[in-house]
Amino acid sequence: MSSIIEGYNYDIFISYRQKDNKGDRWVSEFVEALRTELESTFKEEISVYFDINPHDGLLETHDVDESLKEKLKCLIFIPIISRTYCDPNSYAWEHEFKAFVEQASKDQFGLKVKLPNGNVASRVLPVIIYDLSTADISLCESVLDGGLRGVDFVYGELGVNRPLKPDDDDRRNQNKTKYRNQINKVANAINEILAGLKNEPAQKRNLLRKDLRTSDNPTANEKSILVLPFENMSSDTEQEYFSDGLTEEIITDLSHIHELLVISRSSAMTFKGTKFTVKEIAEKVKVRYVLEGSVRKAGNNLRITAQLIDAAYDYHIWAEKYNENLENIFEIQEKVSRSITEALKVKLYPEERKQTSSIRAYDLYMLGRYYWNKRTREGLLASIEYFLKALESDDKYALAYAGLADAYMVCADWNYMQPEISFKKAREYAEKSLSIDSNIAEAYATLADITEIFERNYKKAEGYYQTALSLNPNYASAHQWYGLFLTVFGKFDAASEHMNQAVKLDPLSAIKNGACGLMYYFAESYDKAIFQCKKAVELDPEFPVSVVGFYTFLSYFMKGLITEAIDEYQKILDDNQSLVAYKNRAKEVYDISGIDGFLDFIINLELEFHALSSSPLSKRIISILYALRGNKGKALDYIEASVNEFDTDYIYLNVEPAFKSLRAEPRFIALLRKLGLEY
Repeated sequence: MSSIIEGYNYDIFISYRQKDNKGDRWVSEFVEALRTELESTFKEEISVYFDINPHDGLLETHDVDESLKEKLKCLIFIPIISRTYCDPNSYAWEHEFKAFVEQASKDQFGLKVKLPNGNVASRVLPVIIYDLSTADISLCESVLDGGLRGVDFVYGELGVNRPLKPDDDDRRNQNKTKYRNQINKVANAINEILAGLKNEPAQKRNLLRKDLRTSDNPTANEKSILVLPFENMSSDTEQEYFSDGLTEEIITDLSHIHELLVISRSSAMTFKGTKFTVKEIAEKVKVRYVLEGSVRKAGNNLRITAQLIDAAYDYHIWAEKYNENLENIFEIQEKVSRSITEALKVKLYPEERKQTSSIRAYDLYMLGRYYWNKRTREGLLASIEYFLKALESDDKYALAYAGLADAYMVCADWNYMQPEISFKKAREYAEKSLSIDSNIAEAYATLADITEIFERNYKKAEGYYQTALSLNPNYASAHQWYGLFLTVFGKFDAASEHMNQAVKLDPLSAIKNGACGLMYYFAESYDKAIFQCKKAVELDPEFPVSVVGFYTFLSYFMKGLITEAIDEYQKILDDNQSLVAYKNRAKEVYDISGIDGFLDFIINLELEFHALSSSPLSKRIISILYALRGNKGKALDYIEASVNEFDTDYIYLNVEPAFKSLRAEPRFIALLRKLGLEY
């Protein structure tokens, strides 16, 4: 067979473990159902490779590498993800799943493709047939370098976890899915990916290939640096976290140099695996210097190479190789940081971060930070497990306590855990971290967030923010959080300085850019708010549209651009699989019932969706919608509930533009007094 795109041997490669096709032959039936669906979806014939061989992989008499090299040269890879598939020792995992990701990442299209609707999708389209453990999900995400997003074929009842079958009753299935509909979703996803590939130019593309330059972007600072992710040269890909951890540690060490602007880890990691030149990368993030390197780890033997480049002139300032025993890893980090600072001729301030003498504790801490940076529920829970294991090896490891504090704080802020419980744990671990090492900026920033939101002691919170920034002026998240803190009290000029610094330090972060948009919305600078919120989604196509989309919607609404506002709300619905069916209905309601009818429609939709799902209800969103609708009583009811339940959104009560009509209301004034927001 051949592909619809010249140069490829198949359109689709279906990978599975033979164990999952025994008995009821689930995989074979799925493949046949998909082929039938593809015939009704495409005019041209779509080629599918499916190995029906009764053994995992090809026969032992075949040259596996050469045979698979040709068969894996396909456009879309569909792994049947099960509990048995997630086995690093299996043939399908090592020679098919990982091999395709590596091969596709280097071919003319890259691993991800821009769809006709502007979204971005991976060429790996997982079909998930069991609810997976956190470890299995993390394992898949470590290969995909992103979230595990696929089509769910899981049938769930109390005590039941098995693949969905054609004759299953969706009313009894807790996931409420129908086999026929899920097959259609797979075919539609294939259709979108293939359409995107057809539209792509025949050259290696990358998600970062965007013009990020705006009039507000800074020019390259003379003393500024980006540390590129150190490349893992080890044969064991599970050591990827180690090279990422080394990158993070060097960034952290350099961040303590007060004269040096250091791009944060989240922006640095965006360039992992890309083929941009150093000069191109430096131009994107506006830095003068770039550090790149590699790590080769075999047992306890470690070899690190590093080189510092002046990107303005494409000139190698410094290069070094380190051949060490793993036990000396901390000394190696110090050597690399010291050499860079000497080359840049800046003074290294004497603040030192205490490390641990336990190599196992350090490895576990690096794993914790690896999963914490994913910001998913599963990733955060995994990070907590690793930080706790690190403390089992060294119960005086201050950074591990700080990691736990960060994990619990984010769980509260993102509604992954009950805020009152999560904030309490975050405080406990932050204070424990500082009792061991009083110079850890992360712990102070975490304490600031807790003190602001949960204790409502704003002067004390501001002191914590300022301490964090004095210890580490390059801590982008502290600038972001402090900027939002200043926003709460309407200090928009000062807030803007810190928010812009956060974006400057972490220019490719969707979170930082989105937070900047939030600040501009509260400042009623709606055009800037729209620009920053849209930029956040452009920077990370996997970033949930609803996180910033609601503020884009509100900004258009406040400007009186109702048609544009409705378009933005439709994007929010389109991004949520449970709400996408209502996408077209939103515009129809407005055409028939006007703006009041549209607002009623949104309110009912938010309430109904919450009632039918486990998603937490944003009382602030409901209160804003009721305020815009002119129902002051209902708006105040939901505001009071938000305040009483320590909803993290209540803090912006006094600067919310939608609440202008409420500010003279006695109940609203009483709430402001209760919160102490006259500060």
